[in-house]
Amino acid sequence: MDDKLKQYRQSINNIDAALVFMLAERFKVTQAVGEYKAANKLPPADPSREQEQIARLRQLASDADLDPEFSEKFLRFIIDEVIRHHEQIREEAR
Repeated sequence: MDDKLKQYRQSINNIDAALVFMLAERFKVTQAVGEYKAANKLPPADPSREQEQIARLRQLASDADLDPEFSEKFLRFIIDEVIRHHEQIREEAR
């Protein structure tokens, strides 16, 4: 493998590692949110908050020259997983 390709791949590896750690931090916070919602008998999902986040992320993506459709799909996947976790927390709290 040539040095240039090796450098690109190392950069990709570093970015992937940062993404994983950022997602882990995000899920730690959303776990706390799920526990708060369960303790206060709030619903696991908040559609208006989800729409605000999607709109915000689409704008950020556009500003960063990233496909807003891709960013929405990515966030939707994360949101759906967070809601699933919140539903599990709510069930466990019963």
